[in-house]
Amino acid sequence: MRRLQLVLKLALIPLMVVSVARAQSPAEKGLAIAQEADERDTGFGDFTANMQMILMNRRGQKSERKIRIRTLQVKDDGDKSLTIFDTPRDVKGTAFLNFTHKVGDDDQWLYLPALKRVKRISSRNKSGSFMGSEFSYEDISSQEVEKYTYKWIRDETHEGRECFVIEYYPVDKKNSGYTRQVTWIDKKEYRVWKVEYYDRKNSLLKTLTVKGYQKYLDRYWRCDEMFMINHQTGKSTRLVMSDYKFRTGLKDSDFNQNSLRRVR
Repeated sequence: MRRLQLVLKLALIPLMVVSVARAQSPAEKGLAIAQEADERDTGFGDFTANMQMILMNRRGQKSERKIRIRTLQVKDDGDKSLTIFDTPRDVKGTAFLNFTHKVGDDDQWLYLPALKRVKRISSRNKSGSFMGSEFSYEDISSQEVEKYTYKWIRDETHEGRECFVIEYYPVDKKNSGYTRQVTWIDKKEYRVWKVEYYDRKNSLLKTLTVKGYQKYLDRYWRCDEMFMINHQTGKSTRLVMSDYKFRTGLKDSDFNQNSLRRVR
């Protein structure tokens, strides 16, 4: 998961020739910032975490789900992730498998235990809601640097932190649910604190805010909480993260369609 995982993890990419210090144009500077953020999260190998998903409708009514996440870093490509729903009973055993690629469409599958079948998610459906939340399939894919073009807009203080504000423009304009994403990244550690998502009419659709970063293995920053508000529907989703574990020994064989059916 990765604009869910843009804050959980940033994918593997070599730092290119253009550095933040040397970048001249807004486009060059935006790209350099995104590359630096990616580079700082390279090398974690794999991690697992627990997540509580809290859904709220416009009337304030809540429902909760408990989820487990497994992520494997892949050399020279995007990451593989497996998301497993444990509660409530009506979604228990549902599992989502995601292979992110640096170029081209991601591969995504959803296992539905009630039907005992694996459903492939089409790239045309990536703007759809993930399990009824305000996160889309597009949001929970890792945000590979190659899948966007960039523009630095300004520097700005956000909640006491000096931040770069940059725009992300999807390369896949046909299937993306967004025309652009405006992202606040702090200058000190290159962590994402806020993202504004603009729909295909270029109207503000959603805002993601991030809280409570902690450092693991003396290098890798992970957040404790993410909150996504949909301004057009009034609905929101809060993700509360816990129990991060790194380098747990996950293997490529733990991430395939058969693994969807046998998750425990």
